[in-house]
Amino acid sequence: MVVIITGGAGFIGSALIRQLLTETDWQIINVDKLTYAGNLESLKEIEGNSRYRFLKIDIREGREISQLFEEERPDAIIHLAAESHVDRSIDGPADFIQTNIVGTYTLLEAARAYWKNLPEEKKESFRFHHVSTDEVYGSLGEEGSFKEDSPYRPNSPYAASKAASDHLIRAWFKTYHLPVIITNCSNNYGSYQYPEKLIPNMILKAVQGKPLPIYGDGKQVRDWIFVDDHCQALRIVLTRGLVGKTYNIGGNCEKTNLEVAITICDILDELLPDNPYKPHKHLITFVEDRPGHDRRYAIDGSKIRNELGWFPLEGFESGLRKTVKWYLEHRQWCENIMKKGFVGKRIGVAG
Repeated sequence: MVVIITGGAGFIGSALIRQLLTETDWQIINVDKLTYAGNLESLKEIEGNSRYRFLKIDIREGREISQLFEEERPDAIIHLAAESHVDRSIDGPADFIQTNIVGTYTLLEAARAYWKNLPEEKKESFRFHHVSTDEVYGSLGEEGSFKEDSPYRPNSPYAASKAASDHLIRAWFKTYHLPVIITNCSNNYGSYQYPEKLIPNMILKAVQGKPLPIYGDGKQVRDWIFVDDHCQALRIVLTRGLVGKTYNIGGNCEKTNLEVAITICDILDELLPDNPYKPHKHLITFVEDRPGHDRRYAIDGSKIRNELGWFPLEGFESGLRKTVKWYLEHRQWCENIMKKGFVGKRIGVAG
């Protein structure tokens, strides 16, 4: 298979590419604009692989995207490219509208033009796999979980932009019969994640003895999934999922933000017994909550489990320990991120 992966220099995209080049014989074309969160250092271990190519392309550029399809002749596209940080969407929603909505539209139109001229056999096997988020469903109460037919109720500019892109994907299937699949996933964690996200932010700040900011009361609940488990699910959905369907991918692991922070601190206490900031949980600091902060997410993963046989393999405690160790052992990667201008200041407080 020849597969285009958009956003392949990002956290999930780079993990997927590393996994595919290790475990399959697929040809991978990585398409990424290399915004602040795109980092080719995350792909150094495979950059010399003969089955891998990187192309710096903005997915909003229609002519370049159309040329990409015609030259590479892909069997599938996995669309991961997106602006993804909620706090950034609160401060500056325009980039989210442009990349997540306009960019997805541009890809859909280029894919449709390419697909409709394919030979019948190739046309039938082609797939456009759109990777989305559970945040499109909004916020849950104390009980229940998101199912594939849950109503969309996005509460942040980021979630709204992803909901819009999901609707575009579905419309291009219903209207033009483009063979699409949608996956909506819960919170990912693992190595190479950009430091603005909760888990790497907690790790890096704690090591330096800086305050660990917890929004509101810290009781917001998220369903966490190890990134390698997510990538395995994406592969299974791409090759075995039904056209036009949505599959929710969850880790079956609900944790409050405060629980996550405390667990990270406990692991650091063990791994860094001589750190002067031990016990690290004393660094936890409660700050003003995020505007429109969703209270709880939870995924019902019964559909993907029953229909495709996928379920997460990595437990949260073991996965989090691996993640903490990785960041401690890859200080240079983190330092290089800092040199690019990441300063770790609080954003997204505009009401």
